[in-house]
Amino acid sequence: MLKFVKHNMESISGIEIYPIISLLIFFLFFVGLYTWVYTYKKDKIAEMSNLPFSDEGSINQ
Repeated sequence: MLKFVKHNMESISGIEIYPIISLLIFFLFFVGLYTWVYTYKKDKIAEMSNLPFSDEGSINQ
């Protein structure tokens, strides 16, 4: 099965750029996600972490 796919992929010209592009997208996504998490305000994180314990907006009031 892999030989069949590999043989067909070798016949397509310019296909060798797609693994590089997908690796760059993968890497840039996680670098962006890391910077977003690292720069997020600590007080907002503390506020969101206490949401399950607050009575505000509870269904069973």
